[in-house]
Amino acid sequence: MYEFAVTPAITQLRRPGVTITEVTPGAVGDEIGLEANDRIVKVNGRAVRDYLDFRFQTAGETELIFQVKKTQGETVEIEFDRDEGEDLGLMFEQIAPRQCANECLFCFTKGNPEGARPSLFIRDEDIRLSFLYGNYTTLSSITSAEMDRIVEQRLSPQYVSVHATDLKTRAFLLGVPESRADISDKIRFLLDNDIEIHAQVVLCPTINDGDILEKTLRDLAADHPKVISTAIVPMALTRFNTDERLTRVTPEFCRETIVRVEKLQKEFRRTLGKTFAFLGDEIYINAGVEIPSRRHYGSYPQIEDGVGMMRTFLNKFESFLDGKRPRRAKEVRAHGVAIVPHAGETPVPEHLLSKKKRPHGTLLTGEMFAPILRGEIDRYNRRTRSRLKVVSVPNNYFGGDVAVAGLLSGQDFEARKESIAGDFVIVPKVCVKSDEPVFIDGMALEDLKSRMPVPLLPMDTDDLLDFLSPHLVK
Repeated sequence: MYEFAVTPAITQLRRPGVTITEVTPGAVGDEIGLEANDRIVKVNGRAVRDYLDFRFQTAGETELIFQVKKTQGETVEIEFDRDEGEDLGLMFEQIAPRQCANECLFCFTKGNPEGARPSLFIRDEDIRLSFLYGNYTTLSSITSAEMDRIVEQRLSPQYVSVHATDLKTRAFLLGVPESRADISDKIRFLLDNDIEIHAQVVLCPTINDGDILEKTLRDLAADHPKVISTAIVPMALTRFNTDERLTRVTPEFCRETIVRVEKLQKEFRRTLGKTFAFLGDEIYINAGVEIPSRRHYGSYPQIEDGVGMMRTFLNKFESFLDGKRPRRAKEVRAHGVAIVPHAGETPVPEHLLSKKKRPHGTLLTGEMFAPILRGEIDRYNRRTRSRLKVVSVPNNYFGGDVAVAGLLSGQDFEARKESIAGDFVIVPKVCVKSDEPVFIDGMALEDLKSRMPVPLLPMDTDDLLDFLSPHLVK
């Protein structure tokens, strides 16, 4: 989930129209007198609810009439022509998301510390964010009007949290009556109208595993290729999850799940021509089983759900050590029209860029990824005579089973500062909020930098390879 995409639920008033945040100087919007903070309420007589509506209603139109609520309070109509395909030069506010009405047993909001950022408690259930950012919805409380909008505006693909096709199981997991949990008609409506779906199963031991999981995967595979893929990801309990109906994911459970799902994957590859159902990386790592090959994942349709990330990293690092420069990763789920803000980059100090001095520093990462990263960094060290050290960081902020790098907090990193060696320390860029330089516990990036004994550099895999490449002998 992109946290910035749900933040407007607590920061933004719901008002008619869509508010302009920026107007490109000299563009059509500027020429017709539009300004930042103006609200476009209607386009050619049709109400505008958000920037998706605006794009849909202006697409292909050369003769336009905007009804605009100006910042001073007056409402004006602006009639104008533009060339076909000419950009209006407007940027808009984020969508204020529709919120979820379910009471899922495993909902991530139930595992948050009491003082966590308010946006972490937003449970979004919004078909627009599903289309724009790949946020999952359960469809259980999506209205018929929203379903019609998906079809009319071709908001495809949609990302759907199915969890189980057995109705009693699904209703139990979602904490709603079976009548609400039943989305079979909604799924059929979308598929009949050529809307594609990526499905998700959050796997909860003793609830939706075993025979129920097999039924779910077979039911979904029956609608391939319109149901493109299914991700099976393990539930993770923090120290704040106290629901006794939930059972922790164990290595033995992961091994049993792999054996069972692998049989189905072989069947799907034979009948569908692709793996279709993908297990999350955590399941393989917890089981102590080797990550599948590149071929297994195909086009990596569920990589942003933690499916295939490890294989991508391993292959990219292997190519890097072979002297090839892998292409920078692209966001798979974020649609081309989605607003994706960025908090900015932390420049690498000049003295650390010297080719004469071999890198000597520390990489902090989550407990799950640390052994994999350490193995690749050790190979780099041997090749280049560098002195890079990988340090595993326990997640004390959430605790419990949480071991992924992306949920590490500023205070978790600070707690490991005594383990830092060398001239710099690198932390995963994914830990820093994408539209604001803060960690998940609210600690500002600058605050953590000031508490570290050496320069702190947030980096993703591509940044790391760029940083290390000058010292690699080809």
